[in-house]
Amino acid sequence: MVKPLVRAALAASLLVFFAGCEQKPAETAATAPAAAATPDAAILASVQSIKQGDIAGLMQNALPPADFAKAKADWGKDKDQEPITEEQRTQFNETMAKLTAPDAEQKLFAEIEPKLKEFDAQYQQQLPMYAMAGAGWVKNMIQQNQTMSEAERTQAVAAVDALQAWVVKTRFTDAESIKKVIAIVAKAARDMNLKSLDEARALSYDQSMQKARIAFIGLKDALAVYGFSIDQTLDSIKPQVLSNDGKTASVQLSYTLLGAPLTATTEMVNVDGRWYGKQTIEKLKEKAAEQSAAPAAAAPQVETAPAAEPKQG
Repeated sequence: MVKPLVRAALAASLLVFFAGCEQKPAETAATAPAAAATPDAAILASVQSIKQGDIAGLMQNALPPADFAKAKADWGKDKDQEPITEEQRTQFNETMAKLTAPDAEQKLFAEIEPKLKEFDAQYQQQLPMYAMAGAGWVKNMIQQNQTMSEAERTQAVAAVDALQAWVVKTRFTDAESIKKVIAIVAKAARDMNLKSLDEARALSYDQSMQKARIAFIGLKDALAVYGFSIDQTLDSIKPQVLSNDGKTASVQLSYTLLGAPLTATTEMVNVDGRWYGKQTIEKLKEKAAEQSAAPAAAAPQVETAPAAEPKQG
């Protein structure tokens, strides 16, 4: 119970920290360009999109229209590369049956409750050590990241420190909190309404985005039980355009994460009148170059037969 929650918290905070420059809110395609017409407008639109759990909107605004259309068309093409095993099917069915049963909340808590005191005693003693080790590992990755400036590294480390402090002071094994989280997870499982792992694998892009929204809203609600409000963090984001020459822009984001005031700077580029994350566009170009080079490299080399020697007369 505890480890998944900690991992979820870290993932959620990183989403807030790095996702501010590339997405849009739930809106029609006709109004999307207006939302991304300026760098700060694009960021504020992305904030609302994350807050609403609009995963489809996030993906759409992260990519230029042609790239988004291709990504959507390619959705699920590799779903059969790793066949589902019977063990995976059985595990999925058992888990979903537990989570969606009419009395799931009561049964799941009854299953967990006998282990709480023992786990709580051990967990509370070891938590600071685990939190320090995990934070140290993340900080080391940050320091080794050559794409970040020194200022960006400093702010990223400060965000990790805020998370570490929250993890240490939070009692994830509190019985009432666990009851609330179980109820949130059970509701999300029922709302997803997935009958089998094969059904989940066969979801279309639009269906997958709908399920992703349910999962993300559930995650936000579960974290809020433990005092981590993603919405409060999102509401605190204030973008300030530092420079904008019409083609590229640098934007500073000020925000508060778990009570810690932080800033981050993101670089953006203008593509056909809309603003996107600079790194996203660069990666798209790299991928396109790799794909165009691949057919040439894979083309078979045609060997020419040696010229016939002239016959001796």
